[in-house]
Parts: sequence; structure tokens; C-alpha cells
Amino acid sequence: MGLTRILADVAEGRFPPPDGATTVVPQPSGRDAGVLAFTAHSVVFTDEDPDWVLGILAATPGDPLAATMNPHFLNALLSRTGRRMNTIDLLTVASALPGAPDLALREIHDPEHPRVARAMKYRDEVRVWSAEGGVLVLGRGVAGRWEAAIEVAEEARGQGLGGRLARAARHLVPGPAVWAQQSPGNARSVRTFQAAGYRPVGAEALLIAA
Repeated sequence: MGLTRILADVAEGRFPPPDGATTVVPQPSGRDAGVLAFTAHSVVFTDEDPDWVLGILAATPGDPLAATMNPHFLNALLSRTGRRMNTIDLLTVASALPGAPDLALREIHDPEHPRVARAMKYRDEVRVWSAEGGVLVLGRGVAGRWEAAIEVAEEARGQGLGGRLARAARHLVPGPAVWAQQSPGNARSVRTFQAAGYRPVGAEALLIAA
């Protein structure tokens, strides 16, 4: 089973078996490699030798159920692939909603816009909308899944705009579901997406090509 199928199942509430195992699958593209940790089951998507991956995991100290997110394993994987990573994110997903969002949005078509240019480094088919005090980004990320990201200006925070932008993504996404990642330490972002109906499903470490 490839990563695309695994993610589609998770979006519909069907998770890998909580058997303590790790599944190694090929990268869905040259851009995307990384690790997903679900409840008692992990998925490593890489073009490296699966036997090497499992061997490093077996030698990783600590809780074997958490081995794929252990710095020992991640550092070995980064060294092997020559990639880098930013952080371990909380991975969330929400189903699409019908109709138009209840927020006035203006689509940005300028590819030179900083938010557009940044998003295009990590996603395909990027679309960006601005609202008074905020920005919403939609694009195809890992394994072609639709991903949302939001940005709220400092002066507009505390007024519910972030939640409205996150919910707007559920109306605008052209697929059955939209994904979003949040740094676990960014509690405000975590609360915002969960209040907008995004369900936490696992942890994710993306390996970025250097």
C-alpha cells in the first residue's frame, strides 16, 4: 500500500493497525520524504533501503513505539538522505464543506507575492487568498493531498479570523479533505484549527531537500 492510499484511509478514519510496526513505502515524489507516526504504527516514506531503515529503528534507544520520532533515528535518516527538517508537526485533517466560505476573500494571482512564492516551494497547484488581516494558502503537498496554511497579522489576532480562515479552506478545497500541520508548541494555532473542525491524526516530520 502506497502513501497516497494510507493518507486517503486516514482522512476517512481508517488508521494503520496499532501493532507497533513501521511500514516503509517509496517516496510519492522526489520532493516529499518523511515520517508519519500514528497510534502504535509509523510510516516512513523514503527511497532509501527499507532494511536499512528498519535496522536503524531496531538500534534506536528508548520506547520502540516512539522510535521513528526519536532524534537518533531522524538524525540518521537526515544524514543518509542529505536532507534537512524544520520540526515535528501535529498532523490534522478535516472534511470538505459545501458552499462558499462566510468570509470576504480576494484571490492573489501574483506569483511574486512572498506568500505565493514560499508556498510554491513545498506545494503544487497553489492558490492564495487574502482577507482583511490574514492570508489563506491551499495547495497540493505530500502525496498530492490538499493542505491549508493560514497567516494572521498581529493586529488582527484575538478576533477569530484564524478560525474563519481555517474553516474557509474546508469550503474552498476541491477535494474531499484538507490537511494542515501545526507545531505542537504553537498552542494558539493548534486550538484554532481544532475549533475549525480539523482532527488530530498523528505526527509528521518532513524531510526537505537541501
